[in-house]
Amino acid sequence: MKYIPRHIIHPFIPAVLLLAAALTGCSAAAAQQDQAEATPSNALVIETVPETIAPLGLEGQILPGLDGVDLPDAEPAPEYLRVGVRHEIVKKVQQRLMDLGFMDNDEPTDYYGEATRQAVLHFQRQNELPMDGIVGNTTWDALMAEDAKYYAVSKGTEGEDIKRIQQRLYELGYLASADQVTGNFGDSTEAAVLKLQEVNGLTRDGKVGQQTFNLLYSDEIKPNYLSYGEHSEVVLAAQQRLKDLGYLTTTPDGAFGQDTVIAVKQFQARNDLVVDGYLGPSTRMLLESGDARPNGMMLGEQGDAVSRIQELLSKYGYLSSANVTGYYGEITENAVRNFQSRNGLTADGLVGMQTMAKLTGDDVRRAAAGSTAGGSGQSSSSGRGQSSGAGSSGASGGSTTQAPPPPASGSGVSALISAATSRLGSPYVWGAKGPNSFDCSGFVYWCLNQAGVGQSYLTSSGWRNPGRYTRVSNFSDIQAGDIVVVRGHVGIATGGGMVIDASSSNGRVVHRSLSQWWANNFICAWRIF
Repeated sequence: MKYIPRHIIHPFIPAVLLLAAALTGCSAAAAQQDQAEATPSNALVIETVPETIAPLGLEGQILPGLDGVDLPDAEPAPEYLRVGVRHEIVKKVQQRLMDLGFMDNDEPTDYYGEATRQAVLHFQRQNELPMDGIVGNTTWDALMAEDAKYYAVSKGTEGEDIKRIQQRLYELGYLASADQVTGNFGDSTEAAVLKLQEVNGLTRDGKVGQQTFNLLYSDEIKPNYLSYGEHSEVVLAAQQRLKDLGYLTTTPDGAFGQDTVIAVKQFQARNDLVVDGYLGPSTRMLLESGDARPNGMMLGEQGDAVSRIQELLSKYGYLSSANVTGYYGEITENAVRNFQSRNGLTADGLVGMQTMAKLTGDDVRRAAAGSTAGGSGQSSSSGRGQSSGAGSSGASGGSTTQAPPPPASGSGVSALISAATSRLGSPYVWGAKGPNSFDCSGFVYWCLNQAGVGQSYLTSSGWRNPGRYTRVSNFSDIQAGDIVVVRGHVGIATGGGMVIDASSSNGRVVHRSLSQWWANNFICAWRIF
């Protein structure tokens, strides 16, 4: 049987119905005339209003005009919706899959790609339908039903989506080891889900349904591992390692305080982990391995870790307290160079392991008198131009402070957009961070780092509050280079009302309009440059 969704009506049906009505009216009139001739003169006669009969022309009956009738002109849907198909009805399929939690949120398109097929497969699996990734009559009816089920998985389920859930459970400390990330929802995964639900105040059913799934990547998730306030030998060992790698600026003491949180976040950011500030299995495993990347800060970086370094530079007289801003500008770079020169290190202006070790050690040489960078009457120029601060570094009688560069579409924006453009057409793959395939947040992460911005990987929900950029609250104020955050999705604005993003509905990285869909789902944008 040919698959044509019920909302599609053939354009000739209204005309056929009008013709049938007209012919019926003609037959009825003739029958009334015959009845009148056969009725006696004294019989009760009931007068009826004659029906209007459409006039006849040379080529037959003239039907009423259809100029004002709204008839669908779309081509009929194909018998089956499968990978490669383009049709307007695919938008309805994608939107429904997104609403039910089977597909990442995105602007629906008319293209049935691999991401759509995977979502359909998961829907079919949950509804005990043949898993072919194709939408026919049966799958269509189940998908569009008013009581269609929201995405949910439980013990016995297998698939790539289960592996992703298990990986997050492992990162949060609910699965004990990496070898439990198998893609098979077994006893250990069920126990992990039950524990997560208990810790986070959800109904304990061992299933990953709407509430549990949404919680997994939310800011409110409570992990099952070492976090702020803990005090133990395990914390002490982690602190020592963080200090050795140049992340911790205080003396290890076994207490998981704010300095440790900052150090852990910086470590996670440098090592492509989910940045949450917790010592979970993934973070601890990498921290203890030989693959851990040491800390290294440079011009242009921002955040609490930068503030800690600036505070130490200020403590030893290398930086004015007014320049403890959390932004690593030229004034901070000059202060670091001065510190390195005075303390027998290579004066490269970068804060690496050796510089951090010296800066946090006990034998620091203080700055020479009157050499505080950014201080009163001091020049902050390093021969490469002025700091992008609030005042001129040569202004007498006042101190120059440093701040992130003002919003501008300069070289940073150009580099970001160039990096994004270079990956147009790359396939969308959930969780991929490049360089050849991406999901939406992985694409933003890769492009920013290619443009020289030391940004850690954040999920789309994590981009709601990264805490280091200028927030843009009005959709109409978006500029080229801004990171646009919508419900469940992120992209990079390119100017002129356009955006580049890794689109699940298109199945690839695309350059498209910031349409009404983006406006309707808009949360905020972040100005990087």
